[in-house]
Amino acid sequence: MNFLAHAYLSGSDESIIVGNFIADHVKGKAVERYSEKIMTGIRLHRRIDAFTDMHPVFRKSTARLKESYGRYSGVIVDMFYDHILARNWSDYSEMPIRQFTSGIYKVVFKHFLILPPKTRRILPFMAADDWLAGYAYLEGLNLALNGMSRRTNFKSGMEHAVEALKKDYGLFETDFKEFFEELRQDTMLFFEKNGFLIDDESHLNT
Repeated sequence: MNFLAHAYLSGSDESIIVGNFIADHVKGKAVERYSEKIMTGIRLHRRIDAFTDMHPVFRKSTARLKESYGRYSGVIVDMFYDHILARNWSDYSEMPIRQFTSGIYKVVFKHFLILPPKTRRILPFMAADDWLAGYAYLEGLNLALNGMSRRTNFKSGMEHAVEALKKDYGLFETDFKEFFEELRQDTMLFFEKNGFLIDDESHLNT
């Protein structure tokens, strides 16, 4: 899953939100620099990624792209799923998406001095242009995929991937809805096992 889904699944604890947000930029023993709660957020992020990579529905989605996009198929489906989540946001949260994303940026900015260097570099751009809410639009998704394509060391073709989404939009949307409900349930189990209560106002209970 990509940034929006990870943020959504973080619940309302600020340290969990920060840990989940920065996890891809925390390597090796660097994790030990953070508080226990932030480390829990990092573990949550990695659990979500592992659950996603092994899930048969996610694999069914990636299989549609393998011939054209090879090893980048999973990354592309992550982005497709964030787009579908953003586009159908009201099905998953009573909070308007731009209010939600604004809150996420504010929480992460509050911890700016402890963020990994890569997170510090991208956060101002992400917040200024509201990348997370922008995923709801094919134009925003296309911009994100183009940016990722430019940053890859090999020719990925990701800049053309929106056309694959348009072609099989209904199939990807069906996959996402089936998969995401199971991911939400698994995330709830993670919180319970780690002693965190999901309050009644959390969008995870929506």
